[in-house]
Amino acid sequence: MSLVLAFLNTRDVEADTDVLRSVREWREWALDRGHRPDPLPEAVRARDTLRALVTGTDRTPGAARVTVDVVTTGDGAELVSRTAVAAVFAAVARLTALGRWNRIKICPDTACRWAFYDRSRNRSRTWCSMRVCGNRAKARSFRQRGITESSPPER
Repeated sequence: MSLVLAFLNTRDVEADTDVLRSVREWREWALDRGHRPDPLPEAVRARDTLRALVTGTDRTPGAARVTVDVVTTGDGAELVSRTAVAAVFAAVARLTALGRWNRIKICPDTACRWAFYDRSRNRSRTWCSMRVCGNRAKARSFRQRGITESSPPER
């Protein structure tokens, strides 16, 4: 799960940073996690595809082409990947098989868009952080209601 979240969060809207803007940064990111980096355009396409799937904006998901080997062990089968993107998709497959993929969410705050894992019992968490993004949204809503309620009646 942590690899999937780290990959989805390679773009930080608030800090205006993106690991996938340069080959050097992408290479460092992948190697730091023990994986061989894929070509940068493939990594960008994979991240965009996964983020669209998480947010539900991709109504017709296509097939992602990654190579993941299935190796049998004494404990059963294990997914083995050769590249960083393949490792992320292998982790997505594990989350899906465990029924946890739908707990990966994207913060709806347009200034944030951070990916997070919803640990709430009923899977109802909306914000990456109630203290930050949730608080901002509630404050905006409160101010908007105040403006609407205090506006003079139209004539």
